[in-house]
Amino acid sequence: MKWLLPCLLALAWPASAQEILIYRCTDAQGHLTVQNQPCPKGSRQEKRSMQTPTAAPLPAISTVVAPPPPPPAEAKPAAAPVAPPPPVVEKPAPPTLYDCKRRDETRYFAEQLADTSYCMPLQVTGLDGNPSTGAGEACEVVKDRCTEVGGESLCSAWRQRLEEAETHWRFATPEHAAALQQEYARVRDLIAASSCADGAAQKP
Repeated sequence: MKWLLPCLLALAWPASAQEILIYRCTDAQGHLTVQNQPCPKGSRQEKRSMQTPTAAPLPAISTVVAPPPPPPAEAKPAAAPVAPPPPVVEKPAPPTLYDCKRRDETRYFAEQLADTSYCMPLQVTGLDGNPSTGAGEACEVVKDRCTEVGGESLCSAWRQRLEEAETHWRFATPEHAAALQQEYARVRDLIAASSCADGAAQKP
């Protein structure tokens, strides 16, 4: 019986709001019937007026069009790897050089202190003091005064040493030219391999 009233309301209510009549019928046995028509004879009838609700309007449906997906990004070519710069190789300092003076105050450069000692010939005389009658040979060991060249002056001294070696070679007699040319080339290559290298050390 509980479900009958909603069903009647659903059948009786139109789409728009209006008043309807509902009949409650009770027969002789006490059975209750709810209907939208008058009760049959012999039944106790109760009539009620009801207002049907207005149907709620359907919500407007808006269609949302999603934007198209963005085009795929073009793959950029990978950048070529940049090679690291070559390591800077520092050249070593040139060897030690000595600035030496002879007894006559002439100067020269020596690479070894052992080269600064030499035997100076002495005149040999006879018992009578006559040089022409002297027999044998004699010499005096002489050691020149030398000072080690240092600091910024070392490269300048080596370049001067190279110029001297070149002068000795170019003005040498034919029998000594080959050996002096080799000495010049040795000094030139030594400077080129050191921190004193420059254009002056690249002469042929």
